[in-house]
Amino acid sequence: MASNDVVIDTSDFAAKLKAAAPVVSAEDMEFKPTFEALSAQKMNGNKVELRRVPVPQHRFTPLKENWMAIYKPITDMLKLDMRMNLKTKKVEIKTTKDTPDVGSLQKAADFVQAFILGFDTSDAVALLRLDDLFLESFEIKDVKTLRGEHLSRCIGRLSGKQGKTKFTIENSTRTRVVLADTRIHILGSFNNIKIARNAICSLILGSPPGKVYTKLRTISSRLAESY
Repeated sequence: MASNDVVIDTSDFAAKLKAAAPVVSAEDMEFKPTFEALSAQKMNGNKVELRRVPVPQHRFTPLKENWMAIYKPITDMLKLDMRMNLKTKKVEIKTTKDTPDVGSLQKAADFVQAFILGFDTSDAVALLRLDDLFLESFEIKDVKTLRGEHLSRCIGRLSGKQGKTKFTIENSTRTRVVLADTRIHILGSFNNIKIARNAICSLILGSPPGKVYTKLRTISSRLAESY
């Protein structure tokens, strides 16, 4: 052996290492720490999120009359702040420290937007309670270009006598439909919106209402069986 070699005795090294290691019991291994759920504001880095929904002039009076019916669900259920900005003519919704869910702000904006488009508050409030409801809007000219009396007759055909055709489409497809001049708004689930849109497009393209009713009866019976 060379004079400068170092000799290390490892005979009791493992015993010393085992003695120095902390003793972990079975109870300690089963213990799981509990953390409080983060609020929407904390998840966003304590930043306040804001949504603005523009209000057209002709919807000011209905909004004023139904303000409390819109305000209470948003503030009580979703824990959001809401106000009407008269200068910009927009409804402003923002998160608070008590807002439980990140998606609540978008739900509230969709709810207000649905009312602005013409849906009743009793129908639009379903957007706050259910996750699989959507809004879809399109114009008659997106389906077929019509002008003058042809356009007027098309709108009348979509509504039907005393709204019969519109109600039939709504009840058969479990949706809500708003006819606002040449724009059409549909509120419902994804598949039901598709069925209602196809029926409306058939009427726009000139299909007789009786033929559309027959298709809707078949579809509604299938929906009833699926439920």
